[in-house]
Amino acid sequence: MRKYKKAAGLLAVSLVISMCSGCVLDREKSSESQAGETANLTDEDTEIKKAAKQDINEVHLRDKDTLYENDDETSVVTMYLTVSRGNVSENTDHSWKEINNYSVYDYDTMGVERYQAAALLQVGDEDGPQQGAVGYGETAPNATVQVRGQTSSENTQKNYKIELKKNKGTWRGQRTINLNKHMGEGMRFRNKLAYDLMKKIPQMLSLRTQFVHLYVKDNTDGTSDSFADYGLYTQVEQLNKTGMKAHGLDSNGQLYKINSFEFYRYEDVIKKEDDADYDQKKFEKYLEIKGNSDHSKLIEMLDTVNDYSIPIDEILNQYFDMENITYWMAYQILTGNVDTQNRNTYIYSPLNSDTWYFISWDNDGSFMRTEYQIRQFADQGSWESGISNYWGNVLFQRCLKSQTFRDKLNDAILDLKENYLTEDRLATMIESYKSVVKSYAYSMPDQMNEPLTEEQYEQVAAAIPGEVETNYQLYLESLEKPMPFYIGVPVIEDNKLKLIWDVSYDLDAEDITYTVEVARDYLFQDVIYSSENQLLPEMEMDVPEAGQYFVRVRAGNKSGYTQDAFDYYVTDSGKNYGMKCFYVTEDDQIEEDIYDEK
Repeated sequence: MRKYKKAAGLLAVSLVISMCSGCVLDREKSSESQAGETANLTDEDTEIKKAAKQDINEVHLRDKDTLYENDDETSVVTMYLTVSRGNVSENTDHSWKEINNYSVYDYDTMGVERYQAAALLQVGDEDGPQQGAVGYGETAPNATVQVRGQTSSENTQKNYKIELKKNKGTWRGQRTINLNKHMGEGMRFRNKLAYDLMKKIPQMLSLRTQFVHLYVKDNTDGTSDSFADYGLYTQVEQLNKTGMKAHGLDSNGQLYKINSFEFYRYEDVIKKEDDADYDQKKFEKYLEIKGNSDHSKLIEMLDTVNDYSIPIDEILNQYFDMENITYWMAYQILTGNVDTQNRNTYIYSPLNSDTWYFISWDNDGSFMRTEYQIRQFADQGSWESGISNYWGNVLFQRCLKSQTFRDKLNDAILDLKENYLTEDRLATMIESYKSVVKSYAYSMPDQMNEPLTEEQYEQVAAAIPGEVETNYQLYLESLEKPMPFYIGVPVIEDNKLKLIWDVSYDLDAEDITYTVEVARDYLFQDVIYSSENQLLPEMEMDVPEAGQYFVRVRAGNKSGYTQDAFDYYVTDSGKNYGMKCFYVTEDDQIEEDIYDEK
């Protein structure tokens, strides 16, 4: 048996050697064959295939997804802010009461910069500051604090901007910490919801957000010995040069926050820095400078946008990214974030690029239709839906007149609606936010200014997911309507009151007629003049007696759709659309009633 095994082993070894010899021969033959084939290859066959170089002006805007990898979207960070008086040179020698007493409009009247106070920021949890976090173990101020926002600066509960000093560390890589109360909306999570939705949309750039529970100790008056509960805030990342770097943008590029701007040229204000008449304060009433202060590229783009001899499709190809602008607009339309016609967004352009990109900002007006209905507040009605909402902006109006642009916009709307803004996704996210936020909303101090009852809160939360479909239907309807227009200031000529308005526009080139009414009241219950089927954008009537009057103009097309004028009259219950208020004086002069929308 052993001999058999030994013989079998020898046979196996012999077989292996034979097989290996064959392998060597095969490899040699294969090598010879390959060498022969290689010898026959041409230079064309061995050429390395390289991808075409990218044109910087054809690069789509993409966010850095790794920024959000560890996000806990419903977590709450606790911040402790100790406020004290600083010094005059830093404009921090002010009391906490002073900081909270003035709005941005008060500062404009006084002609001074916003007051600040010195502050010590410490980050932790409900038990106190945490070791290793910003400000732990410190007693001296490491930051400044001031009220932030425009119209919100008049609210009872303020928004705050905390600026960590250089060499005093950062919080999550940020020195500027924006804390937003969002007092104008009852859910108190809409801004965060909007940014969290954007994180999953490849064509959009989002910003980092965080729920924050704020405590403040006021040492400026010498009486406080404890931290007062200031309730829940939403921290929103500041898009400045630091933010640009974090998101993979060019920090040397141009970045403007649109404060009030319809892309008109405004030659008397939008000037280069080296222009003798350049006034930065006036400039920033339109566009707040957040990046490179060389405005040459901006001016070149605006000159072109306002040159009607150049086709808009050519302008879009040269100065904008079609994907970016259509997805930006599509997102605002579907979420109902209507306050974006001329503000609440950034425009950005890399240093060596001609292309401008839109980046969303301030989304707390999203998904507000149901809440406004419940609160019986008139807003986001009439032309403030669909594409008509953007008709007063020269860039957007020119874009929307292009069939190519409208086709791309429609594609973006359908993509967002079907894949990213679904009812199921929204319902799940809202339920998670509600489980965190509601307890803060209905406890002090936020309870004092919560505009919804707890029952209404639940009603709005349940309705929000369906608002995307509502906004989509309003978008489809807006395509069929004439476009909104402005009513001119009435004039008295030859003992007649002359009323004028801009011409409306129909995407399908249908004929448009106008209905004109003049009344003594904004409800148009006391009408003194009425005319239908006006073909021309003007009419005359007898001069009424001295007093207050309202003129209302509506455009209608042959398909039966109507549209209000852009103008509106504001009361405590909101907007009354399509009308202009004016006065006839005792000496037959006209005075326009101008609404100052802060």
